[in-house]
Amino acid sequence: MKAKKRRPEIVLRNGKPAAVIVDIREYQEMLERLEDLEDLKSLKAMRQKPLKFKRLEDFSISDSKEPA
Repeated sequence: MKAKKRRPEIVLRNGKPAAVIVDIREYQEMLERLEDLEDLKSLKAMRQKPLKFKRLEDFSISDSKEPA
């Protein structure tokens, strides 16, 4: 049986909206959507920057310390 989706409840302070009470599942879904949007924004910003590559030769094995 599917749970009935509850409507958000608005908490008033001095007759003005001060807070909202939402179902925990709905709140978690909102957080996930917000995180997805933030990730997309970051990805879009990263794609605007030029890519920087290093040549394989720039990674020298001789620079690392080998156990004796």
